[in-house]
Amino acid sequence: MGVQSHFDYSLFTQKVGHELLIILLYVDDLLVTGSNLSLIKQVRKDLEDRFKMKDLGQLKYFLVIEFSKSQKGIIMCQRKFSLKLVSESGLAGGKPTTTPLEFNHKLIYVEFDQLIHGGKSATDDAELDDKGKFQRLVGRLLYLTLQGLI
Repeated sequence: MGVQSHFDYSLFTQKVGHELLIILLYVDDLLVTGSNLSLIKQVRKDLEDRFKMKDLGQLKYFLVIEFSKSQKGIIMCQRKFSLKLVSESGLAGGKPTTTPLEFNHKLIYVEFDQLIHGGKSATDDAELDDKGKFQRLVGRLLYLTLQGLI
C-alpha cells in the first residue's frame, strides 16, 4: 500500500525493496513513475485492469509544466503556459521595462476611492469592463509563480 504525502494529498509513494514508485493524481490526470521500469509497467497494467484509462506515453506535459529529457536529466519549464498568458492578455507586442510603474506609485481600489470622495472617483480611471477576466489572469499568474516555488 502506498503512502499519501502530507504536503500534497494527490501524491502517493511506495517503496518496493530498494525501488521507489511514485503516483501523482490530479482530477483526471495520472502520472506513474519510479526507479524501476518493470514495476511502473506492472502498476499501470493493474490500474488499466481496474479503471478505464488512456496511456499518453512518455511524459511531455502535466499540470501546465512541460517535461523534456536531456543528457543532464529532466528539464521542467512553463514556457508554453507563460506564452499563452502573454498572448491571451494582449501583451504579446509589449516591450520589457525595468520599472513599469512610477516610483512610490500608490494603487487603490476604485470602490475605496469613490467611498472616500463622496461617491465620485478622484481619478479619471475607468472601471474594468470585465473584472472576471482580470481576476482569472491574476489567478493564473499566481498559479504560475507558485509552481516555480515547489
